[in-house]
Amino acid sequence: MERMQRVAGAVVGSAVGDALGGPFEFGPQGAFSARFPVPGIGGEMCGGGGWDPGEATDDTQMAVLVAESLLERGGLDLPDVFARFRRWAASEPKDIGLQTEDVLTNGMPWDLAAALHFQVNRRAAGNGSLMRASTSAVHFAAAGQQATMDAARGIAALTHGDRAAWEGTAIFHELVRVTLEGDDPLAALPGVLDLVHPEHRDRYATVLAPDWHPDRATEFNGAVWPCLGSAVWALRTTGSFEDALRAAIDLGGDTDTVAAVTGGLAGAYYGLDAVPGRWTRPLHVPLPGFGGRVLHLAELLHLARRLAG
Repeated sequence: MERMQRVAGAVVGSAVGDALGGPFEFGPQGAFSARFPVPGIGGEMCGGGGWDPGEATDDTQMAVLVAESLLERGGLDLPDVFARFRRWAASEPKDIGLQTEDVLTNGMPWDLAAALHFQVNRRAAGNGSLMRASTSAVHFAAAGQQATMDAARGIAALTHGDRAAWEGTAIFHELVRVTLEGDDPLAALPGVLDLVHPEHRDRYATVLAPDWHPDRATEFNGAVWPCLGSAVWALRTTGSFEDALRAAIDLGGDTDTVAAVTGGLAGAYYGLDAVPGRWTRPLHVPLPGFGGRVLHLAELLHLARRLAG
């Protein structure tokens, strides 16, 4: 498979998962398959819960903001990424994580806002930095293992002061890099875990183990480690992009983000051609605060090509 197939699969797959999962957020387990029991029939981009059919949520909106900063600034400019996030948050998007909103609206500088939030609240291990990582993972993949993991940590730290969020995002970046090279991300996991900060390694080793199941999670999948673990589980236990997304959404809970992370991994693994056209046709990504822009499939593909260099 050509690398660009995988690149496009990662970016588009994450957005598709986000839009598919959004209407089922905080719903019960099995809700997706209960509504769409026969795969391939269609209608799954159903909308609901405030979302139009095919509309991507804050997960993909923030991923696009990261991508456009990387491209327009010629690399990683953390103050610029934070400024774009802040502009977006001020525009009252339909959805924004509570922690992310607080960090982006507390008036503190880019390099202090998340750290001070963590000092006060002592809770900042949500999946909000992981959910937006598909575009940066694609961009930094060519720079190698150390560079992509370091970039992930830096971008994550803009909104999440807990190192657990940094490490989960770094793992995702590296898994995408490995997959874009045509290697097996599941086989790479032991080596990737060796690169995780020692304070968080055991926690990630647990949720990324071959025998782990999301039912064994000790926290809600809105936390970064069970979210990543659930995405890897969905990839490990299914045999197609579509089945991986169905499995992820059927877990219930934070369905848009678990499906976005799953879609990024599965898209890189199976390639763009594995993403059903009935899911990509209605896909669209509004960008609140940026002149009413809305990205569709063609724009996302163009973005993916530019990110990959």
